[in-house]
Amino acid sequence: MIALIATLAVLADLLLGEPRRAHPLVGFGRTAQHIERALHGGTDRTATLRGVLALMLAVIPPTALCAALLALLGEMPAVVAAIEIAVLCFVLGHRSLREHAGAVRSALRLADLPLACRRVGDMVSRDTGEMDGPRIVAATVESVLENGSDAVFGALFWFAVAGAPGALAYRLVNTLDAMWGYRTPRYQHFGWAAARLDDGLNWMPARLTALSYALLGSSRSAWHCWRSQAPLWDSPNGGPVMAAGAGALQIRLGGTATYHGISKTRPALGMGAEPGIADIERSLRLVSHGLLLWLAALWLISLGLAVVIDA
Repeated sequence: MIALIATLAVLADLLLGEPRRAHPLVGFGRTAQHIERALHGGTDRTATLRGVLALMLAVIPPTALCAALLALLGEMPAVVAAIEIAVLCFVLGHRSLREHAGAVRSALRLADLPLACRRVGDMVSRDTGEMDGPRIVAATVESVLENGSDAVFGALFWFAVAGAPGALAYRLVNTLDAMWGYRTPRYQHFGWAAARLDDGLNWMPARLTALSYALLGSSRSAWHCWRSQAPLWDSPNGGPVMAAGAGALQIRLGGTATYHGISKTRPALGMGAEPGIADIERSLRLVSHGLLLWLAALWLISLGLAVVIDA
């Protein structure tokens, strides 16, 4: 049943994409902003505690509501399955990732750098206004590889582990990390809980994503980059994912980037040539092929369990 629901949710995401209006995550983001305004402040220690409380207030109610609704409708399996498909479709971001990266690629092919800077700014948290073409391409590929883990594989992993409530909680925490998980004066302490919980929830999915990239690309390069470069990266999960992905594609990523006006030199990732526009599509294909691999694995696991149960 898990494999069937996951497959239908992936197809629904592919056909429908994200809603253009009244997106539930937009409403959640606004609620999170209200919670932040009400609770932000205090000393370093109290700011951390307030951040923990804010995280709980933002994530627990919708997750509990989802779980309660599924339990209440437990005797109506078709309705439960429809809700689970809808929730998983909502938390998946595969089509959205393709659309955002495709918009950058199209702007680059038109040689419209200002437009490409704006489009890549929709995908990354770094400053993009002064980027040149090669840095736009590299930032886009990095975002595809990392968001493939966050918006696709992480959601599937937690759905397989904890059902629709688990996938929903994962996506909400991931969203809060994107809003609060910065090492800036405002969020250094308040966003600590969201950032650390997101790290914990992504630990296993990120490594399974890196494994998928390694299996589907240049495996030797991916393994080498994962082992040697990932430990140098600040992010415990972004490092393995992007190092393995860059190695699988045999391109070079990393290097200098600007965050909130501050230039930061990041370790090199991958090996081989500098990425070109065609590598944006290659990175998208790597994620798409990984998604097919995960769905196939879910079907094999489901069929194997069915055989064991019947025996």
